[in-house]
Amino acid sequence: MDWDLPQLRALAAVVDHGTLEAAATALHLTPSAISQRLKALERSVGAVLLRRSRPVVPTEAGRPVLRLARQLEALAADVEASLGTASAGPPEVRLAVNADSLATWTLRALAPVAGQVRVTFLREDQAHTTEFLRDGTAMAAITSQRTPVQGCTVEPLGAMRYRPIASAAFAERWFAAGVDAEALRRAPVVVFDSRDQLQSERLAEAGVAADAPPVHLVPASTQFSEAVQLGYGWGMLPDLERRTGQEVDLSSVPGSALRTVDVALYWQQWALHTTSLDAVADAVRAGAAPLRR
Repeated sequence: MDWDLPQLRALAAVVDHGTLEAAATALHLTPSAISQRLKALERSVGAVLLRRSRPVVPTEAGRPVLRLARQLEALAADVEASLGTASAGPPEVRLAVNADSLATWTLRALAPVAGQVRVTFLREDQAHTTEFLRDGTAMAAITSQRTPVQGCTVEPLGAMRYRPIASAAFAERWFAAGVDAEALRRAPVVVFDSRDQLQSERLAEAGVAADAPPVHLVPASTQFSEAVQLGYGWGMLPDLERRTGQEVDLSSVPGSALRTVDVALYWQQWALHTTSLDAVADAVRAGAAPLRR
């Protein structure tokens, strides 16, 4: 079928901005014009592409069409940049990334290309970053999922090593008799958010239900680490994160029921080559060197 670029641009704008009215403002059109373009696109495809919620989200049928819209938008932006006719600045690359990678190595890795590419970081747990690829929101993702999303390529980056860490005072108070199941049922634990399974998986390995110990939710990487260091609870911290040197690695305690774990990370991106996306991919590969040691 023949794809209408203004219609695809309208679809992407509505998803980006959440409402027809906001998309119309961004594209300098009327809401009626946006609505007409969307209806025409849905007639051409033969399916409803958007769920008219607040914010608007793509339907299952709308996801591949949205991905196509993003890909064409990316190709057009790269061509305009190469011709020197780009009016919106450098091309944008939307990258889904887990919070720990963003806090420890990804920002530094992409600094060399920050002048030629506008990077939009979409933060999500590493097990779920591919969701942004499926619905077309992201062009690439740092993920723990090794199976490629349809229409994407995948390659290994290395692994982030996590250790169960606690402050010295916390360890002395809660684990003086050892890091065993009984102590883990009572000792508070720090969790990033509801999707963070690193602590609950270690508890399960020790025979402890995830909801047994008191839980502190701290949904920001830097503050998560700070909460552990301040003695709120123990938590799984990556080796790449800076620490004071006063913390205790609970996996090193003799007879500990907790262990160190390596989380493998992969680079997934659209099976599409643009100058901007290739530059980001190259920078990520180079920046991920510490994960391969």
